[in-house]
Amino acid sequence: MSQDQTTNQSWGGRFSEPVDAFVARFTASVDFDKRLYKHDIQGSIAHATMLARVGVLTDAERDTIIEGLEAIRSEIEAGEFAWSVELEDVHMNIEARLTARIGTTGKKLHTGRSRNDQVATDIRLWLRDEIDSILGELKRLQTGLLDQAEKHSAVIMPGFTHLQTAQPVTFGHHLLAWYEMLVRDSERLLDCRKRVNRMPLGSAALAGTTYPIDRSVTCELLGFDAVSGNSLDGVSDRDFAIEFCAAASVAMMHLSRFSEELVLWTSSQFNFIDLPDRFCTGSSIMPQKKNPDVPELVRGKTGRVYGHLMSLLTLMKSQPLAYNKDNQEDKEPLFDAVDTLRDSLRAFADMIPAIEPKADVMREAALRGFSTATDLADYLVRRGLPFRDCHEIVGHAVKYGVDNKKDLAEMSLDELRQFSDQIEQDVFEVLTLEGSVNARDHIGGTAPAQVLAAVQRGRELIGR
Repeated sequence: MSQDQTTNQSWGGRFSEPVDAFVARFTASVDFDKRLYKHDIQGSIAHATMLARVGVLTDAERDTIIEGLEAIRSEIEAGEFAWSVELEDVHMNIEARLTARIGTTGKKLHTGRSRNDQVATDIRLWLRDEIDSILGELKRLQTGLLDQAEKHSAVIMPGFTHLQTAQPVTFGHHLLAWYEMLVRDSERLLDCRKRVNRMPLGSAALAGTTYPIDRSVTCELLGFDAVSGNSLDGVSDRDFAIEFCAAASVAMMHLSRFSEELVLWTSSQFNFIDLPDRFCTGSSIMPQKKNPDVPELVRGKTGRVYGHLMSLLTLMKSQPLAYNKDNQEDKEPLFDAVDTLRDSLRAFADMIPAIEPKADVMREAALRGFSTATDLADYLVRRGLPFRDCHEIVGHAVKYGVDNKKDLAEMSLDELRQFSDQIEQDVFEVLTLEGSVNARDHIGGTAPAQVLAAVQRGRELIGR
């Protein structure tokens, strides 16, 4: 075969004709996997260092290779690197450029490894860094929620079940519910990171290598916690990527729930909060509109992360051991899931500190819908009546209030006593919104004092 024929010279010796141009484009991954270049070079430097340590490379060859790789990294970051589809992927593009720069020594870099364990290592290195970045955005969002909860610990709003007014809560307490969800998201990602941080390098194509490699050296150099225990598994499974997408899907589900509430709260029907203009857009035809586009878009993006999870599960479900070309399709879903989650968290971390609750509107809404009805039932229980009887008594009182357009707190003592003679003047201490929220003074409760205590615990947990 002549050298000008279109083929990848890393494996072209076996073939008698060049790869069809369309097939070359169809099977190439360089257009998307070139974002792994930093981690590919990082892994190659560690591999060369190890090969020199065990005597497969000389120290001079190691140094030449490392200098060449570092120069290539600079070329890429300066936008001076020419990526080639004919070379298929990020690995061969970098290796070909290395050989062009330093000569035959560049061809020795691939000794004792395969693109199979190389790409598996690159993805883990990349994903490990991305998880750390995502955890940083999560912490920033958590901090914003804690700050807002502290600031608005005593602002009263209606709490809902079935989107119907249920009981009064504080705005700070509501924000802390979001914070708790994010704590679990952080825990899931940290746990996922443990399984990401295992090194497949040294598995080679599928069976290991005959060279006297020392995997503990590359493991330490690359900051992995452990080496993979089986070469077949090391090159072929992508369960760590699936696990990340599962954790990302749960996190996006939480952000979508936040988004739904923000969209509702900014509507004229609720009017609970003001969202700054920089997180909204207008309408091309209706000049009065202020659309909460950031939360709406995050809510919409949730579906694409769910889709990436299903894509990776389907990708893996029928693959025999070991590596298969199918696994080239793991990167784009994983890349996009990472980008979507990180960007959504960034948007929320920027937006949450800028939200301003409309305390008067929230309070007025909490006064509608008999939100202290449960407090009246609890009051009667403390007077010795069975809860079920109290429930019925309060139901009659609520019906009276609906008919007469009066909240329980607006009724006179005589009006309330027509439903039970156990009701005394002190009932009004529990029928007020403040009385209701202050009465729930226990860990996890909505009382302002408990909100402030929860904020302090939250800050200690995230190290701020």
